Amino acid sequence: MNDFADRALLPAGLRDVLPPAAAHEADVVGRLLSAFAAHGYQQVKPPLIEFEESLLAGGGAVTGAYSFRVMDPVSQKMMAVRADITPQVARIATTRLAKAPRPLRLSYAGQVLRVKGSQLRPERQFAQAGVELIGPAAAAADAEVITLAAQALINLGMREVSVDLSLPTLGGLIVGADFPDGLRDALDRKDAAAVAALGGAAAPLLGSLVNAVGPVDSALARLSALALPPAADLLVRQLAEVVGLVRAAAPDLILTIDPVENRGFEYHTGIAFAIFARHWSGELGRGGRYLANGEQATGATLFMDAVLEALPGPTAPRRLFLPAGTPGPTAARLRAEGWVTVAGFAAMADAAAEARRLGCGHVLKDNQVVPA
Repeated sequence: MNDFADRALLPAGLRDVLPPAAAHEADVVGRLLSAFAAHGYQQVKPPLIEFEESLLAGGGAVTGAYSFRVMDPVSQKMMAVRADITPQVARIATTRLAKAPRPLRLSYAGQVLRVKGSQLRPERQFAQAGVELIGPAAAAADAEVITLAAQALINLGMREVSVDLSLPTLGGLIVGADFPDGLRDALDRKDAAAVAALGGAAAPLLGSLVNAVGPVDSALARLSALALPPAADLLVRQLAEVVGLVRAAAPDLILTIDPVENRGFEYHTGIAFAIFARHWSGELGRGGRYLANGEQATGATLFMDAVLEALPGPTAPRRLFLPAGTPGPTAARLRAEGWVTVAGFAAMADAAAEARRLGCGHVLKDNQVVPA
């Protein structure tokens, strides 16, 4: 490997996206944004980097450990590169669009950068696409976002999409403010012994939550039978209402419940969810209810690296080699017919061989399209 190739090596977790994958990603993101727009979600485009004091305020504070920082040479203030786009959309909704009518439906797509990856997602830079619904606290809002995100993936060709619903604040509502260190991790791991040791007087009830995992009907039945504190019981009844609305809108969508699961950046305040597909092991996206600088909101974020890997690969475009001197109107007509045209710059003795060298399956010969 030469010196330039050595210098061109990328840091861990970063990669170049090459043809045809880059075009495939752009196409899939565009189709998702079109699906969101069809449901009234208007696109916003926040910057990649912001002042630290705004990007990492409010709900964005939980992304601080994942965010790169840099000094702004103009203002001499610290800036941070976004690790998640949701806090930025919340800022836009509650500042620049504070006077816009509610419910406010916003969509977005863009790159995020994180200080480190995880064992399940080693990538440090990847694309996100998603929606945020600002204003309403109704169960119908949660159901709309869940259904829209799942249906958008189904429309892309994803098979057997499932949504795993969770209540990340449920344990805190049962235990109270003095949530013991390690109990959250024990609940996430479904470690019954650790929950029993750390849960105190609430341990039996928390143990029942750990067991209330599975298909939506059986899990809801187990949750509804528990003697929960009023606030926790209200949250479970809200979950049941959301489940009913999602089923009415998307009867074929697979629903499961894991009441104590706590995913992501831990800023969710109500019903949360993760999206999976039967043939793919990792999360395709996640979302849930949160506070957008004090205002009720719910949203969903799709992880484009996972989505693209779970989808069938891009189909090869119909590439057509045009020998040098092909008239412009002829080339335009062929592109209008759906061909991707690749123009030659010099006369070739064997135009078909040149077409094959450039990855074209067809060549224009005597004003006719023929296989190369």
